[in-house]
Amino acid sequence: MTAIETLLTDVEKLFSDDEVVTQAHLRKVTLPSGKVLGLVTLDNGLDHTRPNTFGPRGLVSLNTAYDAALADDEIEAVAVTGKPFILAAGADLSTLRAGGPDGVRTIAELGHAVFRKLTDGSNGVRKPSFGFINGLALGGGLEVALHADYRTILETVPAVGLPEVMLGLVPGWGGAYLLPNLIEPASAATVFIENPLNQGRVLKGREAFELGIADAIFDGADYLEQSLIWADGVLNGSVKVDRPEIDRGEAWDAAVKNAGFFAWAKTGGASPAAKKAVELLGLAKTATRDEGFAAEDDALAAAASQPELLASLYSFDLVQKRAKRPAGAPDTSLAQPVTKVGIIGAGLMASQFALLFVQRLKVPVVLVDLDQERADKGVAYVHAELDKRLAKGRASQDATNRLKALVSASVDYAEAFSDADFIIEAVFEEMSVKKTVFANAEKVAPEGAVFATNTSSLSITEMAADLEHPERVVGFHFFNPVAVMPLLEIIRGEKTSNVALATAFATGRSLGKTTVLVKDSPSFIVNRLLGRFMGEVARIADEGTPIGVVDSAFAGVTPMPPYTLIALVGPAIAYHNNETLHTAFPDRFYLSENLRRVVEAKKSSFYGPDGKTLDPEVEALLTVGSTQLSAEEVRRRTLEALADEARRMLDEGVVEAPEDIDLAMITGAGFQFWNGGLTQLLDREGISQRITGAAFH
Repeated sequence: MTAIETLLTDVEKLFSDDEVVTQAHLRKVTLPSGKVLGLVTLDNGLDHTRPNTFGPRGLVSLNTAYDAALADDEIEAVAVTGKPFILAAGADLSTLRAGGPDGVRTIAELGHAVFRKLTDGSNGVRKPSFGFINGLALGGGLEVALHADYRTILETVPAVGLPEVMLGLVPGWGGAYLLPNLIEPASAATVFIENPLNQGRVLKGREAFELGIADAIFDGADYLEQSLIWADGVLNGSVKVDRPEIDRGEAWDAAVKNAGFFAWAKTGGASPAAKKAVELLGLAKTATRDEGFAAEDDALAAAASQPELLASLYSFDLVQKRAKRPAGAPDTSLAQPVTKVGIIGAGLMASQFALLFVQRLKVPVVLVDLDQERADKGVAYVHAELDKRLAKGRASQDATNRLKALVSASVDYAEAFSDADFIIEAVFEEMSVKKTVFANAEKVAPEGAVFATNTSSLSITEMAADLEHPERVVGFHFFNPVAVMPLLEIIRGEKTSNVALATAFATGRSLGKTTVLVKDSPSFIVNRLLGRFMGEVARIADEGTPIGVVDSAFAGVTPMPPYTLIALVGPAIAYHNNETLHTAFPDRFYLSENLRRVVEAKKSSFYGPDGKTLDPEVEALLTVGSTQLSAEEVRRRTLEALADEARRMLDEGVVEAPEDIDLAMITGAGFQFWNGGLTQLLDREGISQRITGAAFH
């Protein structure tokens, strides 16, 4: 363990003028009892859209604040919190990218040395400590609070977690050791192994409290005041904090074993970070704190030289930077304001649209369907979902009532759309149907209204061809479930105007979505690549490779096995997408007769209720050959098909660059950060060069 004085000297070499420094501001707060608490507030000087992060200078600032609080005789306890809505989002990843293995080790050790002053004190002085989790707390943002003796949390905190494994890292500032020793190992494994591998899931404030991460939970604008009063109670003995004893026997061993099985199922052993996280969980059972922290330092230094980390940082840049400046999008000044949204259709997808639009835009939303009963059913869905948020304490009664009042239903296009400036259809995926509803809407809509289609595969250009103003039509393709999946593919038809396109991008941004510009082409980005993937998978299965073997081939590549995906989206939708692509590209997109039989039999999955064993009725429908491949052969052949398709898409100008393919596959299909989406994985394994003659990057 390197002395902190040496680390502080070494870290100066990593200082960069580009670092957005999170300053640690110390102030004295007199508690009701008269005791004085030193409150350290982390603040990078920016609003809540730019979270606090810990770079070299930020760690130095925090060290200075802690030392000052510990050295001040008037201060009897120390607490750390963040600027409004944000504690911290973890390490400044640009530092990790620039520092190399030596720099990463320095940052890792310095983070441990600074953070643990909240636990150990400094220069022989130790004071009780508190972490006030007042907002987003991810990675180092949670770890800085874990080092405190006690913690409170704001109930409405949207994101708490240790997502490092998703990024090809491990919790490196104490999380892998402290958390299992605080909340028990099975729960800790959920937080820093399972959740990151489940597409970066995080905890809400109450979930974190119920796991035991925080000792008290408060809500409201006076959260900090309540936390200070609670801390005063702890200090004067009127508040007692009891924590359950950690089982260090078979329960710990079982948690490590289960975490290992989970990590293997998700990654196929292809993620060094996932394997190392499981090892650290096991080590935390018997290791001293110094040993646990040293193991974290070693793990981070090793990760710095692994390609998975570089791929993860590439992915992180995509979702943090490229997503905010979509390539090829027109100037934002061209966007028209959206003051009323019209939705054609009132089924489940349309109802999800209505909920999202009214929550995010807070403008009137009207659903139109063939009869009033169907239209009213869509409104009822929205109201029910808003009531659920109210019941969970995530919205006030007044706010809920206001949103409910904005949602209405109609069967009259003129009544509904005469003052709507953004009209989106969510009707049956049939060209003639979509053309008809747009033609009817165009007769009554304002001259400048934008018409958006949620088609997943049909031509935007053809859909607009018969309208008087085809330039108003734009593709606006969501992924299901609408509220959860980040990606929104925005498709430009041959005649789509820059105004319509800019309005679509601005609206997508207001909805909180990651937007990617796509050329009008069959199935766009994600569904086209998944179509090629699923077609190749189906071909291999139809040729004779057992479905179980096929499904086992993609751990570490796709977020779920292909036949599990079919069950999720539905065999009929999967077949329809491949039918569209087979029509466009019959030589490359295989159309499975077996899948058609499953659809005609109205089966919802190839598997039975257990999700693992083939449904006997489905098995009886299948006609297969005698050629059987190994899981590795299945994986290689399918990735080769994806490399070929991605290259063709770039050559055709479907997207601007490989980065857009990766951004779409990460945010729309759940491809892992540590693979770099798709094209980085294909490059790393030499598949790009072998199949297409050149790397993507």
